[in-house]
Amino acid sequence: MKIAILGANGNVGKVLVEEAVSRGYEVLALVRDKSKANFKEGISVLEADAFDKASLVQAFHGIDVVVSAYGPKNGSEADLVVATRNLIDAAKEAQIGRFLMVGGAGGLLVAEGIRLVDTGNLPEAWLPIVNAHIDALKLFENEEALNWTVLRPAAFFEAGERTGKFRVGKDYLLADSEGNSRISFQDYAIALFDELKKSEFNKQAFTVGY
Repeated sequence: MKIAILGANGNVGKVLVEEAVSRGYEVLALVRDKSKANFKEGISVLEADAFDKASLVQAFHGIDVVVSAYGPKNGSEADLVVATRNLIDAAKEAQIGRFLMVGGAGGLLVAEGIRLVDTGNLPEAWLPIVNAHIDALKLFENEEALNWTVLRPAAFFEAGERTGKFRVGKDYLLADSEGNSRISFQDYAIALFDELKKSEFNKQAFTVGY
C-alpha cells in the first residue's frame, strides 16, 4: 500500500511517517520545501502545494491512501479550511481510496451539547486554529463521494512516548481520572494507522486520548 503524507516535515507529520514506515507501508512524504526535508533513506519526498489543487492531483497519482497533517502558519489559521477544500477535491479527482486527516479537539463534547470550545477554558490565542479545525471538519461531513476519516486528538497533543496504551472515543473529549486530556504524537499515530487497517470510522470523525 502506498501512502502519501502531507505535512510530513512537521512535528506530527514526521511521527506519522515513522509509524507508517514501521508498518511496512510505502511512504511518499509531501512537503512544502524539499530542501528542508530530512527523512530516512528509502522514503520518497515530493514538494506539494496545499493551495494548488492541480499539484495535489499530480502528487496523488498512484497513491492508495492520503494522510494530511497540514498545519497553517500562526496568523493564517483560516488557511486550513482552504487547504482542506483543495485536498478533498484533489483526492476525489485522483480517486484516492482513503483519506485520513489530523483534526482538532475543540469541537469535541465535554457534556451533552457543550463542546470544548464553548467552555471558555481555552486560551484566546488558541481559538483561531480551534475554529479552523471545526470548520474543516464540516467540509468532510458534507462529503459523500470521499471515504474520509478525521482523527481528533485529546486537548493536549504533544511529543511523548509510544506506549500503545490509549482509549478511542467518538464525540466526547477523553480525559483521565484526574481530568487531564492528552495524547502523544506517537500514540496518536498508532491510533490513526490502526484505523486505516480496521476501517471502523469510515466517513466519520473519532478521537483518541489516555
